[in-house]
Amino acid sequence: MSQFIVVLIVISAVIVGFALAYTFSIARNQRVLKGEFDSSIDEKVQSHPYIRNPVFLTFFIFVLVVILFIVYYSFKY
Repeated sequence: MSQFIVVLIVISAVIVGFALAYTFSIARNQRVLKGEFDSSIDEKVQSHPYIRNPVFLTFFIFVLVVILFIVYYSFKY
């Protein structure tokens, strides 16, 4: 395997590990809040609802990685 593939595998493993740990922490918090239907939203999230949204962060990171690949391949060839 080339170094490029190895680096992508390592980055992917780190992302998957972080996502798994984050999911488990969210699930643990849901068990604690089981009796409550509504809970207060953190002030940081209220002031930045789009920046703290993981879906938007995923789209932003994906677009950034695609742009970096395009720039890399444009300078390579």
